[in-house]
Amino acid sequence: MELSKKLAEYSLRLSYEDLPKEVVEFTKLCILDYFGSAIAGSEKVPVQMISELAKEMGGAEQAHLVTGGQSSVLNAALVNGAASHVVELDDIHKGSIIHAATVVIPAALAVAEWKGLSGKELIAAVVAGYEVCFRIGEAVSPSHYYYWHNTATCGTFGAAIAAAKLLGLTTEQTIAALGNAGTQAAGLWEFIEDGAMTKQLHTGKAAMNGLLAALLAQKGFTGPQKILEGNRGFFKAMSEEYDASRITEGLGNEFKIMENSFKIHASCRHTHHAVDLLIDLFNERRPKLEEIESVTVESYQVALNITDNDNPQTQYAAKFSLQFCSALALLKGSATLADFSDSMLWDEEIRQLLKKVKVVTDPQIDAGYPKQWGAAVEVRFADGETIKKQTDFPKGDPENAVTAEELRDKFLAMTGKYPSGQRQQLADDLLALEKLETVEKVMVTL
Repeated sequence: MELSKKLAEYSLRLSYEDLPKEVVEFTKLCILDYFGSAIAGSEKVPVQMISELAKEMGGAEQAHLVTGGQSSVLNAALVNGAASHVVELDDIHKGSIIHAATVVIPAALAVAEWKGLSGKELIAAVVAGYEVCFRIGEAVSPSHYYYWHNTATCGTFGAAIAAAKLLGLTTEQTIAALGNAGTQAAGLWEFIEDGAMTKQLHTGKAAMNGLLAALLAQKGFTGPQKILEGNRGFFKAMSEEYDASRITEGLGNEFKIMENSFKIHASCRHTHHAVDLLIDLFNERRPKLEEIESVTVESYQVALNITDNDNPQTQYAAKFSLQFCSALALLKGSATLADFSDSMLWDEEIRQLLKKVKVVTDPQIDAGYPKQWGAAVEVRFADGETIKKQTDFPKGDPENAVTAEELRDKFLAMTGKYPSGQRQQLADDLLALEKLETVEKVMVTL
């Protein structure tokens, strides 16, 4: 049987009643975390540009934008997908290297609000969307990830599945949606070279394109039946190595959303391992710049491919600089949203320490990737002391988990543009999402 057919049948069979309680509770945390990132990102310049364009182009008022007002479901997916990725605090799955929330949830929310669907229906669609994009991402990683941004490419399939499920598509229509989602899958890493705004376009378009594919399929618009494994399909065109068995192994017998990780630092996830370790060292020693002779960060090669930047020139580039994030963590003891400011970017002490940070690939750590996103740090001090720390799992991984209370606190901190009472109520509603007859209740508060 074709892979798209198996994924389509899986997604259509899955119902809210099939979900164990722990999966429901965890999925609500993913949705809560999405809203925190989207609200925090809604006022950022790239998102405002996309929002302004969406409003200029117009559209029926079908769904709310986190930037204010309403527009078409496609525009809502575009804007809300872009907003949730810009502050670099959205969730991440290690094996597939995908930030699923920022592509799956905006597409699902737009449809659920438009069609007046329930919180239970939204939860089931999100679980299905995560499952599908994670499996596709695992099948093509890590080779796909060198040129292609997995969240943008593989995430498009997850958005299509979530939308198709909520739209009530048939198996054949869902296969068509996957086919046309795959032919739109795009997102190149070149933006990392100069810190361009393109990454926000990646997630907005992935959410929008997946939804577009489902909406067209609903009208009978056909798509390729073997978009994944076909001779000119996704696997062969966009990865040097792939494992098609990852698509179906355990499908229907597990919930891959439970493998999801949450971010607590406002930077690229490939910097978090070192940031965790250096914050620990800061808390233990409170080192001053003049006391630090050198810092060495050992990690896996992909981390260096994405974050080896010893001279970031913008706030966003700093989030993707392992050297900058390491210096920030060791001198300031944090890597929060507020830390990535222009004043911190050009902080003289951080700039001096940044020059002392060396990043290298460690073969043993590299062999553990992508199951383990590990790092070791070695700090040499002027007095001759050397401190070395190592981790296989950054804070927020299932193996080093954050609590529901910590995620609620993170949400409240990220939604500071709203009054305290409104933030608390929105958190309460999202954490009781299965009780809502329609998701519109949470959308109208934006």
